[in-house]
Amino acid sequence: MLRRNCLLLFLCFLFEQSSCAPFQSRPGQEWPHSQTGPSAAGSNGGSRGFQRVKRGWVWNQFFVLEEYMGSDPQYVGKLHTDLDKGESSVKYTLSGDGAGTIFTIDQITGDIHALRSLDREEKPYYTLRAQAVDIDTNRPLEPESEFVIKVQDINDNEPKFLEGPYTASVPEMSPVGTYVMKVTATDADDPTYGNSARVVYSILHGQPYFSVDPKTGVIRTALPNMDREVKELYQVLIQAKDMGGQLGGLAGTTTINITLSDVNDNPPRFSKSIFHLRVPESSAVGSAVGRIKAHDLDIGKNAEVEYNIVPGDGGAMFDITTNEHNQEGIIMLKKPLDYETKKAYTFKVEASNAHLDPRFHNFGPFKDTATVKINVLDVDEPPVFSKPSYAMDVYEDTPQGTIIGAVTAQDLDAGNSPVRYSIDWKSDLDSFFDIDPVRGTISTNELLDRESIAQHNISVVATKVNNPVLTSRVAVTVHVLDINEFPPELSMPYETFVCESAKVGQVIQVISARDQDLPQAGQRFSFKSPQEGVKTKNFTVRDFGNNTAGVVTLRGGFKRRSQEIYHLPVVIEDGGLQTLSSTSTLTIRVCGCDTDGSLLTCSAEAIFLPVGLSTGALIAILVCIVILLVIVVLYVGVRRQKKKETLMTSKEDIRDNVIHYDDEGGGEEDTHAFDMGTLRNPKVIKENLFRRDVKPELGLCPRRPIGSQNSADISNFISQRLQEHDGDTSAPPYDSLATYAYEGEGSVAESLSSIESGKGEMEEDYDYLNEWGPRFKTLAGIFGERAESQSDFALISRSQREDKGSQDKMQPLDYLFVSSPFLRMKGVANRS
Repeated sequence: MLRRNCLLLFLCFLFEQSSCAPFQSRPGQEWPHSQTGPSAAGSNGGSRGFQRVKRGWVWNQFFVLEEYMGSDPQYVGKLHTDLDKGESSVKYTLSGDGAGTIFTIDQITGDIHALRSLDREEKPYYTLRAQAVDIDTNRPLEPESEFVIKVQDINDNEPKFLEGPYTASVPEMSPVGTYVMKVTATDADDPTYGNSARVVYSILHGQPYFSVDPKTGVIRTALPNMDREVKELYQVLIQAKDMGGQLGGLAGTTTINITLSDVNDNPPRFSKSIFHLRVPESSAVGSAVGRIKAHDLDIGKNAEVEYNIVPGDGGAMFDITTNEHNQEGIIMLKKPLDYETKKAYTFKVEASNAHLDPRFHNFGPFKDTATVKINVLDVDEPPVFSKPSYAMDVYEDTPQGTIIGAVTAQDLDAGNSPVRYSIDWKSDLDSFFDIDPVRGTISTNELLDRESIAQHNISVVATKVNNPVLTSRVAVTVHVLDINEFPPELSMPYETFVCESAKVGQVIQVISARDQDLPQAGQRFSFKSPQEGVKTKNFTVRDFGNNTAGVVTLRGGFKRRSQEIYHLPVVIEDGGLQTLSSTSTLTIRVCGCDTDGSLLTCSAEAIFLPVGLSTGALIAILVCIVILLVIVVLYVGVRRQKKKETLMTSKEDIRDNVIHYDDEGGGEEDTHAFDMGTLRNPKVIKENLFRRDVKPELGLCPRRPIGSQNSADISNFISQRLQEHDGDTSAPPYDSLATYAYEGEGSVAESLSSIESGKGEMEEDYDYLNEWGPRFKTLAGIFGERAESQSDFALISRSQREDKGSQDKMQPLDYLFVSSPFLRMKGVANRS
């Protein structure tokens, strides 16, 4: 049994390998298919059978030509299964890419056709699936199988240069075979089938300068020493042809613009060997004299030229630089020119490249030389002084008209014009000097004083006679020399003192001297006492030999009580040729000093002052006294200010503030020019004031107020009383205070005024107001204060009872008038 199974497995393996072997097919080829039925195993009673089902058909890929142009559908191939016995019982179905639209199958015969033309470059192959089913029951007879229809390529695409046209560059003078660039053409045909995509490159235009590799497309130079200066741009036409370049192949072309880049293979060259230039002699140093140029056929940095003057005749007078923009050589003037000295200069200029290429050294020297001749032009110039500046010396106090020096100028031009001299008046405003216009001699015009002006700076102008416009100037410095005309004197006023404890031979003061003269070789002074050689009792002068001297004591024991001040004459001599001297007197004071010699005091009265208080202590005492005085003054001022304040300072004082004018003012708004305390304090109001300019009438006396018994209008009442006071001749000429009171009617508390009471000026007790309750508390306080102060203030109140729910509610109404011959005011007081 084991042997039989192994044999069956080996046979099956061999059969499967033979049926699956690949083989080529052509369109229209029919593929035979086989099928093996069930294979029964031997029957050994209950043994398991072995069965293997093979594929009913096996095929490789089908092929279809692209770009088919026939009128009938293109035949692709045929499908067939071994189960198809030709009885039309098998039906073939097709599915997958393009099934039904591009490809169709005959369901009975299994023939496959392409319905339209195909393009391999659009889609190279199609994957489809085929199946054989029973035509009656549609039951699959075979498993679904997959196959490929490949579009067979034809040469229908030419090679294309996708990046053209191209641009390249190669240095000039390059050797043969120098790499330029590489071009590549692309063919869309199938490179694996035939020669449709095999491209070959060739040059159609551009020979013999360049060549191209047929296979790689690399372009190289084909000629040596191609010169950019001869031809710079080359246009090369490259062709790419498929089919290996054979006849019938398709071709594509592209253009390559090749430029020869520049190298430094040309030296600079002057256009001529001699350059002639002219320059005026008056040209300024650093100005441009002329321009020359050496031409270089190269471009860019290879054409940069450097110019140099070859050392030789005239080369030191000029310099040359390069203009970076146009590579010209600019000749500059290095030193001043003078036609009368030299009329022409000749020198050589060398032009060379700044950047050399060592590959072309064998071409020769990369430089060129030219000769430059410069002619100096004569220019009418101003006169020229013999010196750039002049210095002259003259002693002070020299007589007028003394010649102190001369200046000289001449015309160096060929005409040799005469020269005239003058002094610029701006440099000699005081006309200290004069000059001879022909000879140029300078003389003094005034007496000079060195102590006033030690140096004079003047400007002399030289003018050509034949051309007065041309002038030149020169500076002349005149030094005024000193003569010994001033005696020496002490350098400063000295304040000399000697201590009471000074010892014999002690230097108490060092002195120096000064002299207004200017000595020739520094100052030299000598000091001495006028009693030289005679012994003095107190002080002497000791010369130190360095222009200073010291005052030396000849004794000790100086006392301020005996003598406070001493005078010491000092003789000072200078060191001039004519010695001058002067005598100065030093004042020496006797002072008290500390043990170390420090000055304490020089006043004789200080001896009698008590000892114990220093100056700082005295100052402190004085400051304290001043502070105490200030405090006392401030205290007195505050006390006086308090006396002027009003007596009505209580916060409960709710009476009206009445302003009283003791002098004519600016009206009721003028409250700053008068004392407000008088108006606020009724006690200071004087009674029974009469006019001072009119004799008072004895019959007139103060009228007692009479209350109104009827309900007449209050305005009529007030007007009547106002007219009475205006016509009163006994009224003072200044403002006065008058109170007009009117009591209304209807108050349940009856009258509160003293007008209707028969007491007149008698006192009245208002304590009963305190019994009326809290509503009359304020009113009781006001009238109680009035009774105490005996004031002439009158408060007339009228209480009116409200109709509804306001019993015992008082509304006092006050009217106040101020009457005077000059001022009339009317006001309503505040309600309380």
